[in-house]
Amino acid sequence: MELLSDQGFRVDGRKPNELRRFQAKMSVFSQADGSAYVEQGNTKVLATVYGPHEIRKGKGKAQHDKVNINCQYSMATFSTGERKHRPRGDRKSTEMTMHLKQTFEAAIMTHLYPKSQIDIYVEVLQSDGGNYTTSVNAATLALIDAGIPMKDYVCACAASFIDDTPLLDINNLEESSGSPELIVAILPRSEQIAFLQMNSRLHEDNLSKVLDCAIAGCKDVFAMLDQTVINHIQSVSASLSS
Repeated sequence: MELLSDQGFRVDGRKPNELRRFQAKMSVFSQADGSAYVEQGNTKVLATVYGPHEIRKGKGKAQHDKVNINCQYSMATFSTGERKHRPRGDRKSTEMTMHLKQTFEAAIMTHLYPKSQIDIYVEVLQSDGGNYTTSVNAATLALIDAGIPMKDYVCACAASFIDDTPLLDINNLEESSGSPELIVAILPRSEQIAFLQMNSRLHEDNLSKVLDCAIAGCKDVFAMLDQTVINHIQSVSASLSS
């Protein structure tokens, strides 16, 4: 299948440097300390945050100088067309859990809550590529909703390289093509990279082009996340004053 037409359009009609449709909502789950729901294209993710709280017995080891960040990533059985049951401890989920933990340890002000724990739960409700990036963006909003102090937002985006052209925010079809994929999460104000992963080979001559494309995408995501937070604050303020 042709992933990029002669006219420069992708299979879903987007231009190479165009993000998928983005929608987000905060405080969607009242039982959690913070929660958010994010849609990027057809990928839909729910994130919930609990804490900081005391570490319960057997749930992890307390660290005397910083908070323990506990992440759990899972995919709903109905999230893909295959409808297969995925146990919570399968290899892909374990790997994604580790990546999320690594990403948010770079952003959360962990020294403020020694000997305690913050739980981040991420559930992919529908999967169409960019599961990690959508999960990071949803978890960022959930952490903000929970009032957890962070150095900055964490914004994630992926880019690929097809027909000598960097493609931004790739969907499942583009992910499955075997083309190289670069996944980036940054703290946008400082441009500090919190997470970077390369899937498949990419010639070093093209790396900077693809990385620049992904970082530009992260900054576009940041603008949308920031607007979501502003809209949420305005909505809460209006309901309190009415």
